[in-house]
Amino acid sequence: MLKKLLFSLHPLYRIKYKKMSRVCQLTGKSVMVGNNVSHSNRKTKRKFFPNLVTKKFFIPEDGTQITLKISTSALRTINKKGISACIKDARAKGFLK
Repeated sequence: MLKKLLFSLHPLYRIKYKKMSRVCQLTGKSVMVGNNVSHSNRKTKRKFFPNLVTKKFFIPEDGTQITLKISTSALRTINKKGISACIKDARAKGFLK
């Protein structure tokens, strides 16, 4: 109890950190909700998280680098279509500004 009180009084612990959302910036994939089903068929809630990676990309048209938080399936799409086409599609769909 005393330790918890001391941590709450410390100025560094009063800072509220913003949590990063678990959403792919190119495809819009996000967390899904489902059930854990046991052998006895009991169901408890669980979350299915997308496989996200943070990756830097070089955009040759602008000569700039961009850091994106994307799913691994989006990474495969970038390897197939190219980063410029994927960014254009994501902006058209409203996932990327």
